[in-house]
Amino acid sequence: MNLHQQKKEFEATKTFYESATLSFKNVDGFDVYNISIPFEREGKRYLFGRVERREEWARSWVRLFEETGQDEWTLVENSMIYTLEDPYITEIGDELVLGGTHVQYQSGKYSTYFGYFYRGTDLHDLYYFTTGPNKMKDIRLVALANGRIGVFSRPRGHEVKGQYGSESMIGFTVIDKLEDLTAEVIENAPYIHGIFGAGEWGGVNQAYLLSSGNIGIIGHICYSHQEENGQDIKVYMNMSFIFDPVTRESHDLHLIGSRSCYPPGPAKAPYLTDCVFSAGIVMREDGKADLYSGVGDCQAGRITIDYPFASYGSIVKID
Repeated sequence: MNLHQQKKEFEATKTFYESATLSFKNVDGFDVYNISIPFEREGKRYLFGRVERREEWARSWVRLFEETGQDEWTLVENSMIYTLEDPYITEIGDELVLGGTHVQYQSGKYSTYFGYFYRGTDLHDLYYFTTGPNKMKDIRLVALANGRIGVFSRPRGHEVKGQYGSESMIGFTVIDKLEDLTAEVIENAPYIHGIFGAGEWGGVNQAYLLSSGNIGIIGHICYSHQEENGQDIKVYMNMSFIFDPVTRESHDLHLIGSRSCYPPGPAKAPYLTDCVFSAGIVMREDGKADLYSGVGDCQAGRITIDYPFASYGSIVKID
């Protein structure tokens, strides 16, 4: 069954309990999308969001927002402005690590992009400390039980497609400390095989250490499709899978959300009408999980789903 058929089957049987579009205050004239997962700091809930005008591309900023109501987030005035796209956060010990994609220009024209990483214990004063490989997005970190740090990579390009058929791969390696996170280490992370089929691509959006020792992954999985009206679209969906860091085997990949699960809304461009870009999950007191996503490259949404790693233990937080 190809991914398009899997999508149709998922949407015919999907189960979710709540669906909401997030609202963002004090950013009039700008969209906020492709957010980080919400996180707590000093008794408050925050998230980072990509802030961009609807009509512009590759000219975005990442800003900090504080939760001020049900699915309502307000810009933290005078907070640091990062020239990044698609933020994500990981807590390593008492430090917060913020990552995102930095687009570079030469003579006013798009040139390339890199993953930039910031770290620190003060949410309002994070320090830039390292850079990922050229043209690699979706690099993610996870704190491991032995004090080391798991690193997921996401190489993509003609070379990957020619060798593996899929448009991207996911790699995984382990480092001892954040100082060891370099472009070379990320670039050389051995691949996890068997995740994406021919013509598919995707990556890790948030990784969770589980009580079983496995790593639960929330990611995105994608393919290109031509609709009946002839419009070519990019289909991005929410997915999860389990990764065993000892055997390096992955299993139980399944869809957990698609655009149809979220409230109707606009898209930044016609080819993005079926696009949700995962942020990650946050556990609820009722045992279900809130799954956050960017929607159509111009909004952010939340759906409540069953905990996707239920057969593999609970989420472990390493202090």
